[in-house]
Amino acid sequence: MKKPKLLYFVSEDWYFCSHRLPLAIAAKDAGYDVAVVTRVTAHGERIRDAGLRLVPFEMSRRAMNLFLEAWVLWRLVRVYRREKPDIVHHVAMKPVLYGTLAARLCGVRHVVNALAGMGWILASGTWLARIVKWSVLSLFRVILPRTSVIVQNRDDAELIRGLGCHRVHLIRGAGVDVAAIQASSEPPGPCVVLLAARMLWDKGVGEYVEAARLLRARGVDVRMVLAGDPDESNPASIPREVLYGWHENNTVEWLGYREDMPALLKSCHIVCLPSYREGIPKFVLEGLAAGLPVVTTDTPGCRETVAEGVNGFLVPPRDALALADALDRLISDDKLRKSMGLASRNLAISEFSSERIIAETLAVYASLAKASIT
Repeated sequence: MKKPKLLYFVSEDWYFCSHRLPLAIAAKDAGYDVAVVTRVTAHGERIRDAGLRLVPFEMSRRAMNLFLEAWVLWRLVRVYRREKPDIVHHVAMKPVLYGTLAARLCGVRHVVNALAGMGWILASGTWLARIVKWSVLSLFRVILPRTSVIVQNRDDAELIRGLGCHRVHLIRGAGVDVAAIQASSEPPGPCVVLLAARMLWDKGVGEYVEAARLLRARGVDVRMVLAGDPDESNPASIPREVLYGWHENNTVEWLGYREDMPALLKSCHIVCLPSYREGIPKFVLEGLAAGLPVVTTDTPGCRETVAEGVNGFLVPPRDALALADALDRLISDDKLRKSMGLASRNLAISEFSSERIIAETLAVYASLAKASIT
């Protein structure tokens, strides 16, 4: 019997590896013929080594030239016609938009669209973001209702249902491997606070740096650490010279991009993400699995990861003073950090394990495959 063909379309190979690779491997093990369409940089071999077929596809996440974008769509249509997938799974904004159009043009019956937060478009108040938001939501209203849509938090589920979509699945994030990331005892020395993310303003990095200044002015003994690189394809990307400046004047420690998250988390006492909006932030899930208390914002996606006062604190977005106060409270209370860290670990296991997230997503595929047979 022929295996059903499942095709993933993701803009960047690094994102696929960090967020979707375990899912794709599980789908292959479940009997799907899996192909990955993505821009290949340094992570192509990792995808191939997992036994997945890689289809290189060049695409800019930021380009808005109509002729170039039409060329991207035409090339994608050619890929879909050649591959003839039974199910396509699009991840993030441009793949959802272009992939759904290509699937319609090629007669692909089953389309799964995964919307992972829509951060800058929904969180930014700039005139450009407002125009893009209106345009994107208008397109969503046209193309999404005939597809299965996966969202990561309740706010996004409500938003998408309001666009006339009825097949909306709430699957909370990409999950975290709770076996690979374990809780450990606190390291010696002053408290280390970690923010690991792409270096974007709408991740709350500016507020984090200002909170570091406030804590230093109070005489608090703490190391404030940033891990991650800028993302030049994103309008909210922080210039490298700004990051170097913060690092050189000892406001924060900037480590750049890191792949050793389990080891890095073992060196920390608190995880912090003052983001303006997320799907479900993978970094925070990793912090939960590591048994660390969390300080994040009371915003879509972020608030899903914290039970206020149980495993961490929620603060208003764009509020460096509230952020500093919440961090100060944890830095000064060893017992509170320990109790909250234990609650974080329990939350990771019960709600956000990779096993649970993968099973829920495979169930979506299975329902579509069953519909093809019946």
